[in-house]
Amino acid sequence: MRAWDVMFNDYLASRNDGQAPYTEADYFAFVDGKPRYDGVSAFLQSRGIELPFGSPSDPGELETVCGLGNRKNDTFSRVLTDEGVQPYPGSLRLIESLAERDFPMAIVSSSKNAPAVLEAADVAAFFPVVMHGGLAELRGLPGKPAPDTFVAAAADLGVDVGRSVVLEDAISGVRAGATGGFGLVIGVDRGVGAAALTDAGAGMVVSDLAELVEEHS
Repeated sequence: MRAWDVMFNDYLASRNDGQAPYTEADYFAFVDGKPRYDGVSAFLQSRGIELPFGSPSDPGELETVCGLGNRKNDTFSRVLTDEGVQPYPGSLRLIESLAERDFPMAIVSSSKNAPAVLEAADVAAFFPVVMHGGLAELRGLPGKPAPDTFVAAAADLGVDVGRSVVLEDAISGVRAGATGGFGLVIGVDRGVGAAALTDAGAGMVVSDLAELVEEHS
C-alpha cells in the first residue's frame, strides 16, 4: 500500500492538471488484489487518464501503464529493503496453529514479489505452494477476480477445492474464491469494509485472523 501511494501521488503531482491525491480508498477500490498492470489501468481509468499500455519491459521512467507499474515495483523493492516486513501477529498465530495440525497451506498472490515478501516476513517455510503473479503468467492463468489461480494452487497442494478455505482481504480475491467453488471464503477486513467483503461472496468476515484461532482452537 505504501509503494502504491508513493508512486501514484508522485505521478499525479507531476501531471500538474489538478488531479486529487491518490488515497487509501483508491487502493481498495481499484488496486487491491489485482495484477499490477490491471491495478494501474483501473486507477487511471477512474481518473479519466489515458496512457498507452506499453510493454512489461518498459522502464519506470516511461509514462505508460507498464512503466507506472514497474515504477511501483521499484518503489516496493526500496520499501522492502529499507523497512522489511512484519507479519500481522494474528495471522502468524493462525498459520502456526494450522501448521501444528498439519493443515496444508498455500499462498495465492497477484504480486510477483510474493516469494520475497514471505522470505522477509520469515514465514516462507509454512507454504509449500506459492501461486504468485509471475508463476500465474507463465502458466497462462488469469488473475483475480478470476478463480483460476486459487483453483490451480489447490491442485498443486493436492487438496479438494470444495473442502478448502480461502482467506482474503481484497474484494477481487473474495470474488475469486466465491466463484471457484471453495468450501468457505473468509474475508479479512483490513479497511475495505465488512459489507463489501460480504457482498463479494465472503461467507464470514473477521477483522483479524486471531479471531479464528480463538473461536476454533
